[in-house]
Amino acid sequence: MKNQLQIFAGNSNPDLADQVSSFLNVPLGQAEVRRFSDGEVMVEIDENVRGGDVFVIQSTCTPVNDHLMELLLMLDAFRRASAKRVTAVIPYYGYARQDRKVSPRVPISAKLVADLISAAGASRVLTLDLHAGQIQGFFDVPVDNLYATPVLFKHVRERVGQESVTVVSPDPGGVERARAFAKRLDAGLAIIDKRRARANEVAEMRVVGDVMGQTAVIVDDIVDTAGTLAAAAEALKAAGAKSVFACCTHPVLSGPAIERIKGSDLTKLLVTNTIPLSDEGSSCAKIEVLSIAHLLGEAIRRTHQEESISSLFMS
Repeated sequence: MKNQLQIFAGNSNPDLADQVSSFLNVPLGQAEVRRFSDGEVMVEIDENVRGGDVFVIQSTCTPVNDHLMELLLMLDAFRRASAKRVTAVIPYYGYARQDRKVSPRVPISAKLVADLISAAGASRVLTLDLHAGQIQGFFDVPVDNLYATPVLFKHVRERVGQESVTVVSPDPGGVERARAFAKRLDAGLAIIDKRRARANEVAEMRVVGDVMGQTAVIVDDIVDTAGTLAAAAEALKAAGAKSVFACCTHPVLSGPAIERIKGSDLTKLLVTNTIPLSDEGSSCAKIEVLSIAHLLGEAIRRTHQEESISSLFMS
């Protein structure tokens, strides 16, 4: 078993794990994750991992705390089973939006979760489109933060063709991401200036930049309740945009998100499968899911073979 590539998965995203397994032509390892009657999580690894190079695929998506606990216990189980290296593959890193103190007496939850993952036994972390790049520094182990841009860009280019395009950042914090996307599309750049009344509630939207007669492409990392997305699409249409597309890596899609997307001015919302969609989300004609399995799979292959993965960091 020495240094053998072994892939295991929790319960959060079995379809993505299967796709990564197929890409690498490596069968998923046998592990059982179950619960006692009181809700406690119990993990049992059903095969030998001593000396192995283990990759655990688990998004910490809803129910976030359950999936996080599954991940922590799996990491601890592999560490105690003497795996040579254990890599936590976290396509969606929950708690990433709590990356700093925005008011007195609040935790920096992203840092706490990073400490838990490190303490549980992760030798390194492989993730995708962290909400804030500085979260990499919260870990005491190496972190590879990949970007879904190449996957999203290919499909956006196919859809917009030779149309005049303006890439839109839904907030000032996402300008760097939108600028990189616009550069690759040879497109203009606009920013949405939004004022929030409270969390998950947008009070006012203004478009900074020219979108008149353009195909507007909103680029973001997370779509949660879709309040910002729907309001941004409306503001862009009011500013003269011909049509509005959106690209978001992580489809959290909580609360009224699906209904808002259905009733919005969006032509199409492109998301990846870092988080599995609900039945309602899967049936929404405006949402299209793109797989990042080949991106994760290639990163896993190169990590296992001790090859450079820098070419995969294209933002």
